[in-house]
Amino acid sequence: QCDPGQATKYLYELLYNDPIKIILMPGCSSVSTLVAEAARMWNLIVLSYGSSSPALSNRQRFPTFFRTHPSATLHNPTRVQLFKKWGWTKIATIQQTTEVFTSQPTSQPLEAGLEITFRQSFFSDPAAPVRNLKRQDARIIVGLFYETEARKVFCEVYKEKLYGKKYVWFLIGWYADNWFRIKDPAINCTEAEMAEAVEGHVTTEIVMLNPENTRSISNMTSQEFIEKLQKRLGKNPEETGGFQEAPLAYDAIWALALALNKTSAELVKKGLRLEDFNYNNKNITDEIYRALNSSAFEGVSGHVVFDASGSRMAWTLIEQLQGGVYKKIGYYDSTKDNLSWYNNDKWIGGAPPADYTKVITTFRFLSQKLFISVSVLASLGILLAIICLAFNIYNGHVRYIQNSQPYLNNMTAVGCTLALAAVFPLGLDGYHIGPGLFPFVCQARLWLLGLGFSLAYGSMFTKIWWVHTVFTKKEEKKEKRKTLEPWKLYATVGLLVGLDVVTLIIWQIVDPLHRTIEEFTKEEPKTDTDVSILPQLEHCSSTKMNTWLGIFYGFKGLLLLLGIFLAYETKSVSTEKINDHRAVGMAIYNVAVLCLITAPVTMILSSQQDAAFAFASLAVVFSSYITLVVLFVPKMRRLITRGEWQSEQQDTMKTGSSTNNNEEEKSRLLEKENRELEKIIAEKEERVSELRQQLQDRQQLRSRRRSSNPSREADNHFSPGLSAAPAPQAPFYQPNLPLVRCLVSEQADKLGRANCDGSRVHLLYK
Repeated sequence: QCDPGQATKYLYELLYNDPIKIILMPGCSSVSTLVAEAARMWNLIVLSYGSSSPALSNRQRFPTFFRTHPSATLHNPTRVQLFKKWGWTKIATIQQTTEVFTSQPTSQPLEAGLEITFRQSFFSDPAAPVRNLKRQDARIIVGLFYETEARKVFCEVYKEKLYGKKYVWFLIGWYADNWFRIKDPAINCTEAEMAEAVEGHVTTEIVMLNPENTRSISNMTSQEFIEKLQKRLGKNPEETGGFQEAPLAYDAIWALALALNKTSAELVKKGLRLEDFNYNNKNITDEIYRALNSSAFEGVSGHVVFDASGSRMAWTLIEQLQGGVYKKIGYYDSTKDNLSWYNNDKWIGGAPPADYTKVITTFRFLSQKLFISVSVLASLGILLAIICLAFNIYNGHVRYIQNSQPYLNNMTAVGCTLALAAVFPLGLDGYHIGPGLFPFVCQARLWLLGLGFSLAYGSMFTKIWWVHTVFTKKEEKKEKRKTLEPWKLYATVGLLVGLDVVTLIIWQIVDPLHRTIEEFTKEEPKTDTDVSILPQLEHCSSTKMNTWLGIFYGFKGLLLLLGIFLAYETKSVSTEKINDHRAVGMAIYNVAVLCLITAPVTMILSSQQDAAFAFASLAVVFSSYITLVVLFVPKMRRLITRGEWQSEQQDTMKTGSSTNNNEEEKSRLLEKENRELEKIIAEKEERVSELRQQLQDRQQLRSRRRSSNPSREADNHFSPGLSAAPAPQAPFYQPNLPLVRCLVSEQADKLGRANCDGSRVHLLYK
């Protein structure tokens, strides 16, 4: 029953009841451990036929123990030979936490150059250890557990899909042939699922039946022994417990008989008999020990011989489950280090699998089509910037160009050129350059983008800032800053560029950019199950990358937001000092929106090289194109369509100068006077309208008076005296008199009072 408690009870019953026992013969390892450790106290020899625990090989603990069942340590040399044959070096183990399995040494696999990469153990529930094996990508797995636990293990193996062409399991071979088909209430897997999970596993089993058809010391061959045993049992051997160990038990009896015969002969020489044995007679025990230790005969289980630890030396049978049936595929003789192979091993995948997933590292490179396309756009943009720069320099003497601050525009064109040039190092990766050059490419990206932004955006920002400062202040402050000093504009741009240069130098010295590798989740190709691809991506990074990016993005972001605000505030301002400030505002809008969107998006998409490059490079390209087109194309169009550069050249040749500060001052004063006069004219026109309305009212009043006195009008009309009399001084309004002119002139003090008729004015207001 393999119950140590029951074994203890029976042991003491045997020892304290007659007759005296001379040898004890336990079965399984757990019972043998208890019996063999206690037997030395009674000077008893212990001979086991079914114990395989490696712990029983300890002669200090079990000095009188022998066994015809080989130690489980014989499995290790066999497994090592198989691992070498199939080219495996990485092994995983899972074992039950009993002494039989935990005491097996692991030095031999290590000495053979093998590596036990992962160990798992369990007491009763193997679910978690099996999941761990799956997680650790274990491929070649050695299982050490009893048959009942084996069913639990492989039920979990089926659930975790830890079987098939990628995996090989090594089990102990002394299970029943149908162990996985036995119904077990402890598991919830069907027989078909269990059969699928265990298919293809390999077992190593101590040879318990002589494979050669030779006669043993009992004058029986191994086959004749099996036939007689089956006839004696009368039932299926697979359903009989201990059937496989029967040849070992039979040979143990023969070993005992031969040892007792030999001991008896030796005792006769000393005048003793076996019948003289008692529990205090150590001499007879020593003679039996020497006889057993020197045993050597052919048994039905093979050649019987014991090593120095009392363990049986035997062959190892190698079997593989093929189609639900165990097939012999070879033998191994550990005494001669000889592997006999039948070459009938079968594999689900057609060949032995790899012992580990071979990881192939591959770099994710930028799409070359995308890189070439964007590079062409950047090259055309650089060409456009050069054309704009040449145009601005060539026409720098034209007044219209001069009033746009051409030197700031030149800085904008140079900045766009640098920013567009940054597209090329942005697209360079391991496909084009080696790891040694990568830090230089990282620095080139940073410097070109930083300086390009500072020059291009900084010059536009300076223009819009000056316009806002001058034309949105109070009138008295405008007068103080009515003169534009170009050096202040250039100093502002220089300050912005200088801040960038200082920051970049400190960054490069304190925490320089270097090449870093980002690893992604392993990918399994469909064609090869033993290979996984580890994608990697190169990045430019530094130890405190987030801190430096926060400083840069924070400063640039504030400039962009402030530029948008200033552009909005000055959208209705008109000035001849910077005649293209509205175009600058439009360019700032576009650049700011593109930059504020692109910066966070590229950080989020940093792991997607194509998307990140497309966003960053196209933002640079489009913002540069928009800036150049908005600033320079209208100037080109105006000069070409109006021919202004020709007239300006002629004026310059005549006057010797294209601009004159006095003329500009005079123009400003005339504009101011013009606005004042327009205001006065508007007031006068309003007064004239009021007076005309009053005149119309007077006319209507007089018309009504005439209609009310018709008789008087008739008498006066037919009286010859009156008709001949001279007309009196005009008592009524006459349209041909300069009445309105007089009133307007009197109020404005522009005309003399000699031009006005005081009596007429007096009559009007009666």
